[in-house]
Amino acid sequence: MSETLKPETAEQVLDAVKWAAASESPLAVRGQGSKDAFGRAVEADHTLDLSGLSGICCYEPNELFMTAGAATTLAEIEAALRQNNQQMAFEPADLGVLLGGEEEAGTIGGAIACNLAGPRRIKAGAARDHFLGFNAVSGRGETFKSGGTVVKNVTGFDLSKLIAGSFGTLAVMTEVTFKVLPAPEKTRTVLVLGLSDQDAMKAMAKALGSSHEVSGAAHLPEAAAKVSKVSHVAGAGRSVTAIRVEGPGPSVEHRCRALTALLRESGGIEELHSENSALLWREICDVRLLDGDGGNEGGGGRQVWRLSVSPMNGAGVAAKLTGLSGASVFYDWGGGLIWLAMDAEPDAGHEKVRQAVKFAGGHATLVRAGADVRNRVPVFEPQTGALRELTARIKEGFDPKGILNPGRMVEGV
Repeated sequence: MSETLKPETAEQVLDAVKWAAASESPLAVRGQGSKDAFGRAVEADHTLDLSGLSGICCYEPNELFMTAGAATTLAEIEAALRQNNQQMAFEPADLGVLLGGEEEAGTIGGAIACNLAGPRRIKAGAARDHFLGFNAVSGRGETFKSGGTVVKNVTGFDLSKLIAGSFGTLAVMTEVTFKVLPAPEKTRTVLVLGLSDQDAMKAMAKALGSSHEVSGAAHLPEAAAKVSKVSHVAGAGRSVTAIRVEGPGPSVEHRCRALTALLRESGGIEELHSENSALLWREICDVRLLDGDGGNEGGGGRQVWRLSVSPMNGAGVAAKLTGLSGASVFYDWGGGLIWLAMDAEPDAGHEKVRQAVKFAGGHATLVRAGADVRNRVPVFEPQTGALRELTARIKEGFDPKGILNPGRMVEGV
């Protein structure tokens, strides 16, 4: 009979995992459930609900770190950081609506487990680059910890880098520690209007290669721009290429003027100030700009792919996929990240998508589709050879009986 285990302490998590290991009963590990539909459907009868492990344990604004229960919501963390003009620099995405759930249900443990990062990744790095340490329980039913409150505490093998992006398949995190940084005094966005996808890649490369410390570069084809709630973007009537700069007020103003001069020959120029900039980059980060998207994972919405390629290949990869039914895209990370939405197909068009990405030397992740599709086709880039063997050995080391989120990333593992 299916059972939900809901521990409220790290000790109870240990007891639950020990029971699961002894009885060889697989567990679906979840925080607040906002990413249940991300990855393959877990092959487990029992659920380990970590929602009771929430709350900020330690926050030292002067030392630039925070420790929190793994199921603490990002909304709670961001509210605490705003009181001290600080932020999570890796800009974690809230994919709740995209995946058919609720807004602001995402947790810090989930963001780290999925290694999620937003538009600022091109400057600040991914979630794993801000992940200082954790306490966890392995699939062996053993507690362990790694790292500390500062980078210099990391000695030997940095387990934090391994756990980040493992989707809960190696260990159950109970507490996490991560870096926080000062929030920018001012944010502005330079908009270049009417560029083709290929010309936008060139303009973004020019901006990112300049000395103007760009913290976000995205390109919205006309269909994606129309979806925005920012009037200057939605009402442009053409494509919009967005270049973000952040920092002290005088510096931001100077860099905006310099970027305007640098990009003026590319197309028409407009500028967004702080409030509209924040809204636009939140829409980009949370993947709200896919034209015609139904926002419903359960079958009504379109299937969504996340494609990672070298920036200058972005437009070429997207062009190869325009034949997919209902295909629409927008670009982040200077063109290195492509969000692709398409009408639902039984195989999510995975062979066409992976062939286009392979040609460009990138990789693809099926972020949203029905559970039957996600269990039928590879969700993550298939591993082969030595990499596949290494992954299997790591899983064996942490979770020899395969009880933690079995099948979440790879069938049968």
